[in-house]
Amino acid sequence: MIMPRAASQLLLPANPLFIAFSLLLALMLDMVPLGRQPAMPDFLAIVLVFWNVHQPRRVNVGWAFLFGLLVDVHHGALLGQHALAYSGLSFGAVALHRRLPWFTRWGQALHVLPLFALAHAVSLLVRLAVGGMWPGWLLLLAPFLEALLWPLASWILLAPQRRPPDRDEHRPL
Repeated sequence: MIMPRAASQLLLPANPLFIAFSLLLALMLDMVPLGRQPAMPDFLAIVLVFWNVHQPRRVNVGWAFLFGLLVDVHHGALLGQHALAYSGLSFGAVALHRRLPWFTRWGQALHVLPLFALAHAVSLLVRLAVGGMWPGWLLLLAPFLEALLWPLASWILLAPQRRPPDRDEHRPL
């Protein structure tokens, strides 16, 4: 496989326990009781998109749907509102997973911005369709904050894979 221009070294395989830990940590961050802030970035969405791009066979649309149901139950939202949004987000991320690593982190952020905006739009439309209240114009700020957090999240979540491999004098690589 040809290495992307943005990659400076080969990455070690992702540990499945680290993937699960990062997803659960993002879920817990989303469950922190800060009140209903429309501009609050969705940390679980960022981590789901990241793992859908980097590990599409391990974290797929099914996991996004399951985490969406958990978020729906926690927020007391219409059952399936976040599940539908996260499933669409995950589908879009898997569709981009071959192209996205070729860009710099800020270029990747520009590519995932429409995905985050679409996920928020789907969630908002479902909420409004069942008679929910308009959360305000600050909701438009959330996808931009998520895109701004993308380079940081990418740097943090790739850190365990960037460890230098163990040197072995008898191994040619």
